Amino acid sequence: MRITFCQGVLAVAIAVNLLILYYISKLQQRLLHRHRDHVQPGSRQPLCPPLRPGLTILIREFEDFENYVPDVVRSLLKQNPELPVVVTADHLPYPPMILPNTPNVQVVLLKPSPDLPAHIFKPETYVRTEYVALVPDGVKADAMTPQLEQMLEEFKSSQDKAELVAAPLHSLVPLQCLNLKVSLKEWTAEYTAAPPASRICAALKGEAVVLLRTKDFFNLSAPLARPLLTSLFIQTSLRGWVIRVLDISFSLLHQPLLTSSHNQWKADNLGKANHLQLFRDFGIKRVILEDGKVQWFGCGKETPRCFGTIHDDTPEYLYLNRWTPPCCLRALRETAKYVINILETSGVRYWLEGGSLLGAARYQDIIPWDYDVDLGIYLEDIPNCELLRNAESGSIVDEKGFVWEKAIEGDFYRVQYSEHNHLHVDLWPFYPKNGLMTKDTWMDHRQDIEFPEHFLKPLVPIPFAGFLALAPNNYRSFLELKFGEGVIEKPEYPNPAMKSMGKGS
Repeated sequence: MRITFCQGVLAVAIAVNLLILYYISKLQQRLLHRHRDHVQPGSRQPLCPPLRPGLTILIREFEDFENYVPDVVRSLLKQNPELPVVVTADHLPYPPMILPNTPNVQVVLLKPSPDLPAHIFKPETYVRTEYVALVPDGVKADAMTPQLEQMLEEFKSSQDKAELVAAPLHSLVPLQCLNLKVSLKEWTAEYTAAPPASRICAALKGEAVVLLRTKDFFNLSAPLARPLLTSLFIQTSLRGWVIRVLDISFSLLHQPLLTSSHNQWKADNLGKANHLQLFRDFGIKRVILEDGKVQWFGCGKETPRCFGTIHDDTPEYLYLNRWTPPCCLRALRETAKYVINILETSGVRYWLEGGSLLGAARYQDIIPWDYDVDLGIYLEDIPNCELLRNAESGSIVDEKGFVWEKAIEGDFYRVQYSEHNHLHVDLWPFYPKNGLMTKDTWMDHRQDIEFPEHFLKPLVPIPFAGFLALAPNNYRSFLELKFGEGVIEKPEYPNPAMKSMGKGS
């Protein structure tokens, strides 16, 4: 077989390429081994270089369907072409945003993609300056650079007094300085108005440019949760940080930002959904606004209660170092008041029992970590109440939506808040026997014991959950008989062996 000249040249070229690939492979392996030799076991390699002086513009709060982000970015770069700008979005904006194609402008998507590395979806990878300025959509950027530089100087001069500085936007709603108290234990955020001339506050109502240290911002648990400023101030107030409001202000390109009623409707609905998701994620179920109005983000009549089945007398929320969600306490108060009114009008003698009586003696309310209400009733009075009589043969949903039923756990009755929400009041039928009050169903609780009937003769009123309820006379002795001496002054969780107040509470 004869080999032509062209075939010979082709064979030589293939051989040379294979040889080059072989040496490249060997070189890569040598470099990899050298890198491994320099990395000590257990050492950590820095993911990012150290932060450099200056600030980065971060734009987070905007709507896909109508925004001015490209205009803001282009205007900023006209003043300072090297200014770093990071635009963050949950997903790829659509319609697409046409941003300047320069290395210092980055769009960071927060929703990961399974085919890409994790750092791509982390904005802190791209924010490499010591400070970050959170800029809302639509800021007029013509003179923004000197204003930001002034904010930075003001921040540096007040580092001992405030962890954030803010400058308001000239908008239809003036910026308002607020105090904010967040209690995760009580699932509550409470806003109050700051004094009119106050320049130091814990939260802001309205639009503003906010500047803070990059390391502080990205050390928050959810720095980019929306609504951005609501999320930011909840997290910073929990850390005791304060905001200094400056005498600098920014203008808007257009007021209002959304130019159609349809887009405004879409934005309002998204805002409500973002608020709902934020408070769900942060475990906040009650928000008290500065005007005293209350917003609820927990369970109601049409939803299940906020916690599941109780194990070992210790609800799940206690393990989270929280107390009963306030929406649940509200439902328990409503149910207790309703049931007691039914009993009183029906001629059924009742009294606060167990932990409910303890709550009345200690707090004039339900114990802040309790999950039901207990009432004792006279067994012989049950025929007086039509709802209790009918509950013997099955569950009854009354005209107010409360569910009356015979408990499956024993010979007692239960009134649930609704068919969906099973927060409840338990009614325990007692009857006198040889001077003692006894019953046919006993639970494995320390306080579930017989007691002298004289504690019920007479019954006495006591403040409880916003109304007056009846209680055993000499209720201190009654409670100490059931729980032990000094129980009113010594609060403790229901099952200290599982979760004690002294352990991380």
